[in-house]
Amino acid sequence: MTHTILRLPAVKASTGLSRSTIYLRVAQGAFPQPVSLGGRAVGWLEAEIQEWLQRRIDGSRKAKG
Repeated sequence: MTHTILRLPAVKASTGLSRSTIYLRVAQGAFPQPVSLGGRAVGWLEAEIQEWLQRRIDGSRKAKG
């Protein structure tokens, strides 16, 4: 199984969220947890970010309709 890891700049670009908002939502349990890549490096699974985005889109559509 292949997993794509996104680093913070890619996660910020994909979600439109700032670094501080991403980490705040991680702490609140409202955003996917990062994966340790060793040392101080972390990344996020692309599939989890895409699922999170899809839930946000779906929730936004339901709220309007």
